[in-house]
Amino acid sequence: MKLLLAEDDAMLADALQTQLGGAGFEVEHAPNGAVADYLLQKQNFDIAVLDIGLPMMDGLAVLQHVRQTQPSLPVLLLTARDALDDRVAGLQAGADDYVTKPFDFPELLARLQALLRRSQPASTPALLGRLTLDHTSRRALVGGEPLDLSGREWSLLELLVQQRDKVVTKEQITQTWIADGGELGAGNSIEVYIHRLRRKLEDAGLVIRTVRGLGYLMEATGP
Repeated sequence: MKLLLAEDDAMLADALQTQLGGAGFEVEHAPNGAVADYLLQKQNFDIAVLDIGLPMMDGLAVLQHVRQTQPSLPVLLLTARDALDDRVAGLQAGADDYVTKPFDFPELLARLQALLRRSQPASTPALLGRLTLDHTSRRALVGGEPLDLSGREWSLLELLVQQRDKVVTKEQITQTWIADGGELGAGNSIEVYIHRLRRKLEDAGLVIRTVRGLGYLMEATGP
């Protein structure tokens, strides 16, 4: 996945480039709004992260410009402004989501992954083992038979499939649930949901492994 990162804070940009690169993104950095606008017009990106307070051309202006030519590009705004009016202005300008600074990287990553999942075309369902995921209808099938999944089980399964053969941490799972609009409280044990999914995927040719001290990893058990 190719990602544009428009951020003028050099230290933050460098840290995010390293972290996003480690998460599997190919990152192109723009230090100001003018460069971001140019790159968005000249290159193809799968997703963009725009800081609102960019020099030369602010993030909202960049967003409004890109929406004229790329209305479906997923865009997440970074902002140090916590006022409701600023968040509303960003969403009205065409942002798909926003994160307020300071933020934890797992939250940013979870929101980016959620935006990418929502932007996947309906004609390309995810296939793994005997499991099929239809992202548009949020349905999962094993061997053509639908699985009975709660909203939280679906979000967890979708994340594990998207990150297959990679370790998914508990923090990533929690942030994915939050990004999908859930509220955390009592009775939301991750281990409980992992146990439920394991039972429901017994015939799917998949296994969810526990990586002690790190998280969980989904693998196909057959060819």
